[in-house]
Amino acid sequence: MSKIAVIGAGFSGLSAAAYLGAAGHEVHLFEKNSTAGGRARQLQTSGGYTFDMGPSWYWMPDVFEKFFGDFGYKVQELYKLDLLDPSFEVVFPQNEKLSIPENYDQLRELFESIEVGSAAKLDKFMEEAQYKYEQGMERLVYMPGISLTEFVDLDLIKGAMRLQVFSSFSKHVRKYFKDPKLIALMEFPVLFLGAMPQDTPALYSLMNYAGLKLGTWYPQGGFGSVIAAMVKVAKAQGVQIYLDAPVEQIIATDKSVKSLKVHGEEIEFDAVVAAADYHHVEEKLLQKEHQNYSEKYWENKTFAPSCLIYYLGVSERIPELEHHTLFFDEDLFDHSVEIYKEPNWPKKPLFYVCCPSRTDDTVAPEGHENLFLLMPLAPGLKDEEPTREKFFQIMIKRLEKQIGRKISGKIDHKESYCVSNFIEDYNSYKGNAYGLANTLQQTAILKPKIRNKKLGNLFYTGQLTVPGPGVPPSLISGKIAAEQVIKELKKKKFEVTV
Repeated sequence: MSKIAVIGAGFSGLSAAAYLGAAGHEVHLFEKNSTAGGRARQLQTSGGYTFDMGPSWYWMPDVFEKFFGDFGYKVQELYKLDLLDPSFEVVFPQNEKLSIPENYDQLRELFESIEVGSAAKLDKFMEEAQYKYEQGMERLVYMPGISLTEFVDLDLIKGAMRLQVFSSFSKHVRKYFKDPKLIALMEFPVLFLGAMPQDTPALYSLMNYAGLKLGTWYPQGGFGSVIAAMVKVAKAQGVQIYLDAPVEQIIATDKSVKSLKVHGEEIEFDAVVAAADYHHVEEKLLQKEHQNYSEKYWENKTFAPSCLIYYLGVSERIPELEHHTLFFDEDLFDHSVEIYKEPNWPKKPLFYVCCPSRTDDTVAPEGHENLFLLMPLAPGLKDEEPTREKFFQIMIKRLEKQIGRKISGKIDHKESYCVSNFIEDYNSYKGNAYGLANTLQQTAILKPKIRNKKLGNLFYTGQLTVPGPGVPPSLISGKIAAEQVIKELKKKKFEVTV
């Protein structure tokens, strides 16, 4: 048995810890905040509201089932999942809105009603997207991205053209659809992958399959229920979790990590998995000679967005809202440019509203609504309170216009979260919310490496390394890192035995 430390109790850290514990190792998980979950923490108010602070879209349910199944659990034993119908709504200019049905036949009818011939094109698009999803989520995402030899696989090489790794997502969508509403609908998931559609590989049409074919789900109690289930699983594998325990230093000699400093105490470990922000670990916890990358390397990377979030409690019900609503009543391209090309607060922002109390009575007092407003924006921006409030007013007025009545005077809880909060709470590089953008130049082996090049027993996991941003990829990232640690420890044991 080896003694292993994991730094950070977000999705990837909890995942890595659980797999390492299941392999028979003594695992110690250190979390700087007072609760586990990382960006999926919850905010509970004295007024009876429970807000998911980060993730709110539950896609790719098979990834969660696979994770819990690896430890002998079924999702339905741990938390209740509801399939949303409609999956979500999209608001377009002139208050026109599309309600996206969960049923695929109804979705086909909706597409056909907007653009003649598009139902058949949607079938073809989804057929390709399903292939990418099955190949991507079953094989590609589980590769550690250490060497090109991982990709020397005859089946993968044969299917490379179908995966469309080197094609533009934007061009791919426009091959099938002409109507601006359908294009916006198909492109919206890419905004949260961290790049403009023009710069994102067409491989990521797999996200359309995930969202439109596999459905949009909601875990009762919010994403905090998923985190609670992961904590339960980790503890069942013997993982010891320490909250309010920020790691102050990674201490290394020669070519190995020897110990961590926590609360001024030095604790020895045989291996370390860093599930905290990769840049923070390198710049603040490691000595310069042990870092994988320079500050210039990080400055030249394309990061996924940060965001401005408002957690709102409203003292009346809002039946006009669905669980998820995307406000695409302004131009997606212009907003994308202000995130990725010319970083600035957007002139006419797109934003997203989540109303989980539509589906879950436990997240708001009776007769009240729980609202989560999110506006993507460039990381690294200054986010003073007057600026936050300016954009809150923009969002709330457009929301009120959509539902046809005022709710501003009914708000009984209001709290914002933005760039500086991401930095303070998660040591997030430039306050990014989603990690590293999934551009062609930052895919697979071109992402920051999952293992340290100078220290043989230090590994990284999370949204800044493979496979990328998002909750399901973070779960998978933890598993990949754990497998690499186990492989390294077996190698060392063999070397000592020989």
